Amino acid sequence: MSPAPEPIADPAHRSLAGLIRQHAHERPHSPALQQGDERLSYAGLDALMDRVAASLQRDGLRPGDVIAICASASVRYAAVFLGALRAGVVVAPLAPSVTSATFASMLADAQARWLFVDAAALIALSPLAGEADVARCISLDGIAAGRAFDAWLMPDGSRPEPVEVGPAHPFNIIYSSGTTGAPKGIVQSHGMRWSHVMRGATYGYAADAVTLLATPLYSNTTLVVFFPTLAFGGSVILMEKFDAAKYLALAAQHRVTHTMLVPVQYQRIMALAAFDGHDLRAFRFKFCTSAPFAAALKADVVARWPGGLVEFYGMTEGGGTCILEAHVHPAKLHTVGRSAPGHDLRLIDDAGRELPAGDASAIGEVVGHSVGMMSGYHRQPDKTREAEWFDANGKRFIRTGDIGRFDADGFLTLLDRKKDMVISGGFNVYPSDLEAVLREHAAVADVAVVGVPSAQWGETPIAFVVRREGSAVGADELLRWLNGRVGKTQRLASLAFLDELPRSAIGKVLKRELRDAHVASGNAPR
Repeated sequence: MSPAPEPIADPAHRSLAGLIRQHAHERPHSPALQQGDERLSYAGLDALMDRVAASLQRDGLRPGDVIAICASASVRYAAVFLGALRAGVVVAPLAPSVTSATFASMLADAQARWLFVDAAALIALSPLAGEADVARCISLDGIAAGRAFDAWLMPDGSRPEPVEVGPAHPFNIIYSSGTTGAPKGIVQSHGMRWSHVMRGATYGYAADAVTLLATPLYSNTTLVVFFPTLAFGGSVILMEKFDAAKYLALAAQHRVTHTMLVPVQYQRIMALAAFDGHDLRAFRFKFCTSAPFAAALKADVVARWPGGLVEFYGMTEGGGTCILEAHVHPAKLHTVGRSAPGHDLRLIDDAGRELPAGDASAIGEVVGHSVGMMSGYHRQPDKTREAEWFDANGKRFIRTGDIGRFDADGFLTLLDRKKDMVISGGFNVYPSDLEAVLREHAAVADVAVVGVPSAQWGETPIAFVVRREGSAVGADELLRWLNGRVGKTQRLASLAFLDELPRSAIGKVLKRELRDAHVASGNAPR
């Protein structure tokens, strides 16, 4: 393993754009970005970043101004993001998969000067045709509406005016997924991103690292490994769309060392009959975040996939992070790990009172503090205040909205999202508990439990299940099986089968869609 560049060992803040420039000078021909047949060396990436930064400056953008990108993952997407950072411009990466109304609200909130798009974004953009913001589109692929990227770029050899950015300077605005409400713009600073880079030193990132990414570049899930890879001079391979078989082939072909996958992707990869036939011995670390990761699936990954498995628990908003090194703690796979070094996680009750530290019986909302915390929600100071909690000494924490408890060893077990918890007849029912029991049934491939209105109980839990292929188990049979294994207050009111659960692009189950569709159907339980 090659040593990391010397500046990474220095905790003092460095700009990512400056580190890429350093790699371009030291190893100009080393691969930086690749997708399919398209490749960019560090020299090529550095030069393209210069042209993007110079073009933005030509157009009058100054440090702190915002651009938006709405496109599939690509080499050009990455270069625009990085080039904007070199100009001190803030990037708002937007999801092409949202509704047109949601897209319009995010675009307006970001106040972006330019919008970079590709053909994949046309569906989201089409209802907005003719509006001023959309008229300022730049087409990354030359197919989407707007000015062609190549025509917009300054000529080869263009260099931007130098810009100084500090740790407090805004880096990007990440919009929340909107799975529980309207998306909010989460402002992350350069200092917050630098904390992610510094963490990379622990996990084998170096100039010979090869990271394979199959999640979108607009997702913080992807970016927390994308940026450290480049900061250390490694190579990033992008997949435009995830396919389990193709992923394995790429991982073996390129001797991939690092990856970030969400649980449903691990599930699909491990289910392939051909999995054990691929040479994955080059892997150093595999990461996971963003959604519940079943203990049995973690154990399977640890047993059959070379390299360490690390689960990160945290929020795009930052605050406290827990880390579970699953290969080191096989008896703790039901948890999300312990607080990361320098992170302070605590529990508070519904009234905002701190619960006693070290009490393994205490259950409350998880709050966290670290150097990596959002500046706030973009243009939403009231929402920012709602997300904050301060201890008796005035120390700022970010509220996660997750309910959990710490065991005697300091490992955090998550019980559920606070908003997902069902209060049925005055009793707290945690959907994750019921989902865990249902997953024990041989016929269950996937499951989501949600709370719906009930005239008798206020709320009551119901389940949506995806059956394993070939299973013929009936809904009534499975419902009786589950209700015979849980407490009276936890029993499901109903159970329905689906071909698949609705999920976001990073694998989160869209429980609000399930709940709303069920209520709209008029089948609300008594």
